[in-house]
Amino acid sequence: MSAPTAVPGAVERPARARFAQVAGYLRDKPSRSLATIGRSARLGGNVLRFCVTDTLSGRLALREVVEQMWKLLKVTALPALLMAVPIGAEVSVQVGGIMNQVGANSLAGAASGLGVVGQGAPMAAGLLMSGAAASAIASDLGARAIREEIEAIRVMGIDPVQRLVVPRFIAMIAIAPMLCIIIIAAGVAAGLLISANVNDVVPGSFWQSFGAFATPTDLVFSVVKSLLFAATVVVIASLRGLEAKGGPTGVANAVNASVVLSVFCIFATNLLVSQLQLMFFPARLA
Repeated sequence: MSAPTAVPGAVERPARARFAQVAGYLRDKPSRSLATIGRSARLGGNVLRFCVTDTLSGRLALREVVEQMWKLLKVTALPALLMAVPIGAEVSVQVGGIMNQVGANSLAGAASGLGVVGQGAPMAAGLLMSGAAASAIASDLGARAIREEIEAIRVMGIDPVQRLVVPRFIAMIAIAPMLCIIIIAAGVAAGLLISANVNDVVPGSFWQSFGAFATPTDLVFSVVKSLLFAATVVVIASLRGLEAKGGPTGVANAVNASVVLSVFCIFATNLLVSQLQLMFFPARLA
């Protein structure tokens, strides 16, 4: 018996189907991404509008804000402290070895000032908010969405953005500077301990170089970065949570998307703000 011969059309059809699938993905994905950016911008504008109007009119749910602050602090404060210690220690260990070789131990404080205050603290705070806080917000709102609580709120004439998103937004904005300051204090303290006990740096020279290179402008920009990160995280997590569909799988997908998108936006925002800082406030000795 002769072996069956392949039909040319049967080989071409799967290839054409795959090509059509890839072409459709490349055609639809940019438009869907632009639509998501538009919905995020609209949600952010509504959040800011409700924050101003509710605060001026006295309709802001202060109890809900305090509850959300406590809930978000519980999931971010201790991880922030635990993350800050290795950040400060790693900066001191890595830079301390090089400074020992060149005989510049007195500049150990400058490394902590430039590394921890300028970049390490806001980035650590942002990553914590994108990991712990964003997942908490997205899972809470997503669970409400699949239980149709969001639609029920709309039926009662209540805007879910005003009732659910605004308190979380204000709570996140309130705790973001706290996380940043906690990480700066713990990171610099860890760097001082490592420098003094391992690299034999005099604490006085550490603080002198730290104060010479870490200016109040660096601290202000660090706090500003954390505020921008907090606003970005809340908007992304709230949008994904409110649009969650498909049962528990949809909630899981919303949480995953909110964390990934938040991390990407945090890195992009940090790059932009750092560049603006270098342009208008160039580094110089205090």
